[in-house]
Amino acid sequence: MSQDILPLDGIRVIDFTQVMLGPCATQMLGDFGADVIKIERPKTGDLSRNFFGESDEIAMNNAVFASLNRNKRSVEINTKSDEGRQQILDLVRTADVVVDNFRAGVMERLGFDYEALSSINPRIICASGTGYGPVGPYALKGGQDVLAQAMSGVMEKTQDPSIPKSIYPTTLCDYSAGMHLVQGILAALLMREKTGSGQKVGVSLYDSMIAIQMQEAAQWSKHREVLNWAAMPLTGVFDTADGAIVMVGAFKTNPLQDICTALKLPDMSLDYPTLDIQRANKPLLQKTFQDQIVTNISTYWLDRLEAQDLLCAPVRSLSEALDDPQTEINGMLCPIKHPLLGDITVIGSPVHLSKAPMQIRHLPPKLGEHTTEVLQELAIWLSNEAAE
Repeated sequence: MSQDILPLDGIRVIDFTQVMLGPCATQMLGDFGADVIKIERPKTGDLSRNFFGESDEIAMNNAVFASLNRNKRSVEINTKSDEGRQQILDLVRTADVVVDNFRAGVMERLGFDYEALSSINPRIICASGTGYGPVGPYALKGGQDVLAQAMSGVMEKTQDPSIPKSIYPTTLCDYSAGMHLVQGILAALLMREKTGSGQKVGVSLYDSMIAIQMQEAAQWSKHREVLNWAAMPLTGVFDTADGAIVMVGAFKTNPLQDICTALKLPDMSLDYPTLDIQRANKPLLQKTFQDQIVTNISTYWLDRLEAQDLLCAPVRSLSEALDDPQTEINGMLCPIKHPLLGDITVIGSPVHLSKAPMQIRHLPPKLGEHTTEVLQELAIWLSNEAAE
């Protein structure tokens, strides 16, 4: 199979998304070969274009926006004008998927809900990412990554009760929901091959965070017991003489004995033989580990822990991870030459297809860069439709 053939060749996506949840989903569809037409508000566009509070052309094509919007074409359309609304409806007639991540009810107010769009294109798939879902007590509440962390129970858990609760510093909820949105769209496309009809696809930040806790939820439902993987007694982050390491004391017959061997400590598994006893004595065990680990450098302890086949790793910065040869080998770094930003590296796709490697077919677009191009294509399509 030619590498020029991509899985979603011929699929057109009308993309109303902005910020993170939606754009990371539509970017992946674009990476798979879809023609993603990004609908943006005139003059301002995607909220990420003004992420840093500036409005000059370079700022509106900043690195944050660029990281989420490759393989898309940008079209400026005023969706509240009669002309703009008609342009959207005409584009939908040519499309396969419409994606948004507005609050519940916004697409209905715009006249672009599934019922309206499927009446002009029964094959259309309308995919929405919301904060809490389309109905229910929180449906109209503003959704955002940090709020989903708090509302779902994710933020409540810490490694130790003495550690203050805090915001997870990476957009865990947005990315998870975005990838769930991709899964739903692909499943709907496969179903359409069997039925000929489109459907609605819905995900929410809230549901994605509930789903990510599937093990914890089952344990609570069955035993009313809190399952907290970070609070396990033989697992933790420990300072070394030159940094920090993480150690996972699990998945072995007697992990405490192996940890003691690696750390040159007396065999504490004789005094603390069971997980329940280890949990009850976690502060003492963790302090013993920490007092020993801080006496030497990270590589020394990592070598000793790995010699006992214990799971461990250095705690690194993002810059260190990006500089790691494994990151480049895995194809996760995509250097591009942007006409406004110059040289910039964006993160590649974590999904690797042997017969369809990811390609950057379109650089992250300038606001409205493809408006004329797309509308000319649409005029030709409408003309051909009228002639048939």
